[in-house]
Amino acid sequence: MRPNLKGKHLLTTQDWTKEDIEDVMEVTRKLKEDRYLNIPHDDILKARTFFMLFFEESTRTRNAFEAGITQLGGHAHYLTPKATQIDHGETEQDTIKVLSRYGDGMGIRRSEPGGSKYMKTLASFADIPVLNMQCDDYHPTQALADLFTIKEKFQNDLKNKKFVISWTYAPNYIRPLSMAQSLALLMPRFDMDVVLAHPEEFRLKPEIISQAEKNAEKAGVNFEITHDMDEAFADAHIVYPKSWGPIMHTEDEQEGLDLIDKYPNWVVDQDKMDLTDPESLYMHCMPFDRGVEVTSEVADGEHSVIYDQAENRLHLQKALMALTMA
Repeated sequence: MRPNLKGKHLLTTQDWTKEDIEDVMEVTRKLKEDRYLNIPHDDILKARTFFMLFFEESTRTRNAFEAGITQLGGHAHYLTPKATQIDHGETEQDTIKVLSRYGDGMGIRRSEPGGSKYMKTLASFADIPVLNMQCDDYHPTQALADLFTIKEKFQNDLKNKKFVISWTYAPNYIRPLSMAQSLALLMPRFDMDVVLAHPEEFRLKPEIISQAEKNAEKAGVNFEITHDMDEAFADAHIVYPKSWGPIMHTEDEQEGLDLIDKYPNWVVDQDKMDLTDPESLYMHCMPFDRGVEVTSEVADGEHSVIYDQAENRLHLQKALMALTMA
């Protein structure tokens, strides 16, 4: 394991160099290969403890980390604010200073407004690596697993592949910006031409867009924004349609929900997929509104790699723990 990654926080992929991320990709590949060959690697984090603090529920993130640390020889503690003294007002400093004495790493999921600030504060006092399991601004573990999946499918040949991040119609509640923002930041760094598609009211944070443009410029690729979903899907190699709220347009929840309902045609069906490259991938971090934002024909179709993505969360998160905690 690379010694410069031991103890390193992962709050956003922007904090890690491209070389660091390539190391993560290589360790992920090796751990996945070992699992398929039934080669145990439970000596990597033997007797190590990983704390998982969840402010909301999770399926893939929690179970990938919990299964992963077990397979590496360690143990996970599932924590919630209610099951700790956090709900009673214990500070980030006091929480992490104590847990740093008990264990070897910590993951936090807090995607409500203020989640990113909470994680940064807690990490500043931590003596163990802190991994962002999703906040209001970033979802780095998912984005890295997505990158690994794309590299697998295209045999590492990502140069000028057209990667589309598209808003989709998904009603009933306001979803965070974190997934779209993490993809916009990460994918240009690995030679993909990125197209961000959304209705005008659903823009991302300007500082994120600015950084994504800089990442693209440095890599010599394109970063574009369009408000036409069909235009975005045309000849795309990878499409990643995912809903998020009009958070930069309004803070009023009902107004936000009404704006979502303004665009019911921003959905992924076979007609949309027929616009893409014949060998294109349909990706989604899950969960999705099946039959609403994407049809089952697409989600279960030949282009879909959603379950490969979900599986790769396990191998990727194992690699992150191994690299930062071993």
